[in-house]
Amino acid sequence: MTEAEIGVIGGSGFYSFLDDVTEITVETPYGPPSDSLFLGKVAGREVAFLPRHGRKHHIPPHRINYRANLWALRSLGVRQVLGPCAVGGLRPEFGPGTLLVPDQLMDRTKGRAQTYFDGEALPDGRRPSVVHVSFADPYCPAGRQTAVRTAREGGWEAVDGGTLVVVEGPRFSTRAESRWHASQGWSVIGMTGHPEAILARELALCYTSLTLVTDLDAGAETGEGVSQHEVLQVFAANVGRLRTVLFDVVAALPATADRDCLCAHALDGLDLGIDLP
Repeated sequence: MTEAEIGVIGGSGFYSFLDDVTEITVETPYGPPSDSLFLGKVAGREVAFLPRHGRKHHIPPHRINYRANLWALRSLGVRQVLGPCAVGGLRPEFGPGTLLVPDQLMDRTKGRAQTYFDGEALPDGRRPSVVHVSFADPYCPAGRQTAVRTAREGGWEAVDGGTLVVVEGPRFSTRAESRWHASQGWSVIGMTGHPEAILARELALCYTSLTLVTDLDAGAETGEGVSQHEVLQVFAANVGRLRTVLFDVVAALPATADRDCLCAHALDGLDLGIDLP
């Protein structure tokens, strides 16, 4: 099977301007991923792009098959993953257009499958062990450092660190919810950053989130709250710039063979009960 080194989970805008893209279908024990994977070269590196919501943006956040998505990427040889996503800002200083690279995550989703190691048998009869993977620092430190440095070198005042709170969606927050999220000291709010991060860790993948603020969340005391039109409008205005940053980060990421971060060693000494792809 064709292999890739780096995975990008995002929309079609991230690969549509590449000269040569190969579309492949990947099967997983957890069902189909969100879409085909699109393989292309960025700065001489093989990259697999996966539309998180499907190429027609038809899969809502709570119905994304996150386990299949990360499994499919690893099965192609991917060991480093970039997860750009649109978020709402929870602080006035994080207004539309802000690029924030979080270092912490708060999970407020409901009922999403968020582990490979639940003891449930796979379709082929293999049964994973029940193991507990360290998640104190949910993002790859090397990937974060690379993303922040590269974005700043490209002229984007990237925010280094902050907490991404992930809610179930697909609805936006009430004002009361948003004020409570902000009162906890969290930075931005989204719907897709979890369980991507923990599933990547369970597969010993380096995972780096790059969040693009498209709106100030509904906790603002004035205005009509967040609208889908507003979010899509701001994202569309910034997607070209974000794509450029992502491609620059791909070029600057450490070589896969040089990985020696906490992500690469996340499964050391654990009896998984199954072989990973």
